[in-house]
Amino acid sequence: QKYLCSNCNNILKKALQTLCGHRYCSACLSWIVRNNKNAVCRKCKEEDPSTVSEESLLAEERAFGDAAINKEISELRIHCGILGCSWSGTMKNFEEHQSLCEYALIPCHTGCGHMVMRRKLADHLENGCVNNVMVCQKCKQSLSSSKYQVNKRIPFNWYLIIFFTFFFPQQNHSTPLLNKDGCRFSEVGCSFRGSKEKRKEHEKAAVGAHMLLLLQHVKQLKASLCGAAKAAGSSIPQSDLNSNENKLHVFENIVAVLNKEVETSNLEISAFRRQSELDQNMIRSLELKIADLHRCLTQKDAGLSSLHKSLVFSEQASYDGVFLWRITEVGRKLQDSVSGRAVSLYSPAFYTAKYGYKVCLRVYLNGDGTGKGTHVSLFFVVMKGDYDALLPWPFRHKVTFMLLDQNNREHIIDAFRPDLTSASFQRPVNDMNVASGCPMFLPLSKLQSPKHAYVREDTLFLKCIIE
Repeated sequence: QKYLCSNCNNILKKALQTLCGHRYCSACLSWIVRNNKNAVCRKCKEEDPSTVSEESLLAEERAFGDAAINKEISELRIHCGILGCSWSGTMKNFEEHQSLCEYALIPCHTGCGHMVMRRKLADHLENGCVNNVMVCQKCKQSLSSSKYQVNKRIPFNWYLIIFFTFFFPQQNHSTPLLNKDGCRFSEVGCSFRGSKEKRKEHEKAAVGAHMLLLLQHVKQLKASLCGAAKAAGSSIPQSDLNSNENKLHVFENIVAVLNKEVETSNLEISAFRRQSELDQNMIRSLELKIADLHRCLTQKDAGLSSLHKSLVFSEQASYDGVFLWRITEVGRKLQDSVSGRAVSLYSPAFYTAKYGYKVCLRVYLNGDGTGKGTHVSLFFVVMKGDYDALLPWPFRHKVTFMLLDQNNREHIIDAFRPDLTSASFQRPVNDMNVASGCPMFLPLSKLQSPKHAYVREDTLFLKCIIE
């Protein structure tokens, strides 16, 4: 969701982040600001209208380019969604792929109105395009793809351009000037546009598509030349015809050699593609192994954390029914109790004997029940233990609470005997029973009194004795 534009809900393009923290495509934000006076972030209004503030106002000068999210998006792994295309890669390479995808539907450049697959454009131009007409600048004759047959003996590819350029310069048909941002093969139908570096990469990658387009173009040139030659008839000297025929045979031999090189290159490309597929499979296999190792590490981390907790518990545990609880940062924890962030604290567990009852303490520094807001409340909790099946129930031992005066003058002491009918002292079914004890253990005014030292250096000590 974080990669989607807050306006168009598509993948972010040149992401901008607004003061309210939402992201927009650069073009989307410009359009919103241009067409809306005092535009407000729609995401802010959708999430919670009450939070709309001055930061929700949209303006281009109040937004900044989000380089981090743009980098993340450029590295996203994606695949082409066009039916039949198996390309996959990263988002930063997708725009280039779109200009090369052989399965993409593109409009015929002759203006005939047809949408054809890029890979079938040459066939369309040769067999189906009603606008595929060439006009000779010398004889003014119009020729369409359906009005001539091509000599199949000659392997027409882009090398034929060399032949017609050098051997028949006087009969070349005019072509549009190359756009400075377009591919060098734009005059024969390639629609790619981009920077000089992108054009070089495109021309290396699209040799096959360019050869198809050039093939069609050369067919048209040859048909035009043949028509011009027939129209001229006997006006061409026999010596010129023989010379041109000899040149044609020479060029056929050149083309045959070059075709073999192209076939060799195609075989190398196929081998590279197969190797690339093998490499991709190896990478996926390694990624799976890394994921398995990551899961193992996560499990080991969890095990170490559990062992650490057990070790800490073992260090703090008491097995004789006497437990001393040291509570630090009393001021902050009291404030948390007042604000409701953490109303109570649990002590570490301790035991009445080596194989006895497992219990703990629970303190409300801002009070609970009848002592809420006026007293410190202290409670006793019976927990589920490992040896409960061997112990007598209900729990019936006397419990004594002490808040220690750190000057050793006046300790606060309270005690109680368990109510044997209370669920708090029956054998635990869950991890711990309901707490029971002294809701009015100590007045809050006395806790902070300078006459006593119950809290010193932001620390207090609670003691529990089980007889």
